[in-house]
Amino acid sequence: MSPKELRPWETISKEIVFTHSKYLIVENHVVRLPDGQVIPDWAWIITPDAAIVLPVTEDGMFLCFRQVKYAVKGTTLAPVGGVLEPNEAPLDAAKRELLEEMGYESPEWVSLGSHILAPNRGIATIHLFLALNAKKVAEPDSDDLEEQELLFLNRSEIEAAYQAGEFKILSWSAVVAMSLLYLDRLED
Repeated sequence: MSPKELRPWETISKEIVFTHSKYLIVENHVVRLPDGQVIPDWAWIITPDAAIVLPVTEDGMFLCFRQVKYAVKGTTLAPVGGVLEPNEAPLDAAKRELLEEMGYESPEWVSLGSHILAPNRGIATIHLFLALNAKKVAEPDSDDLEEQELLFLNRSEIEAAYQAGEFKILSWSAVVAMSLLYLDRLED
């Protein structure tokens, strides 16, 4: 049996309807579905792409922050990361964020893929990375708005934190789960 041919939607036109800042633009798209139906008011949201990194030190400690986020009730655990600068490659952004926010560098990077946050509305692409054998090379020089505390978790502690839902943002949970899966496969 051959797979069914799936046809993409067609963008007929798009118009910016709201610009808040470089962090949020809303467009209205007119789209045509494969069956010919036209939808005249498809909301499309543009936010910057980001890189998220779970670093592991040379002695096997996972680095993450305990912090607050405006949209999260209470505290959450968080890997390091942030938005890509214009024309910045995802890996370059990941390296920059690790150095700026934690003061660490890594000689070994594993791409865990690029993932769209909301496939029918745009939003952003999140690039996930595992940084192995990270070591401290400088003091953090972060401009983050959140208060945060750098944590060093061993393998069982980060697994327990993940299973307990302490990483409360989906992309953060994803980078932790994918990193642990990658490391499990290395050990096999």
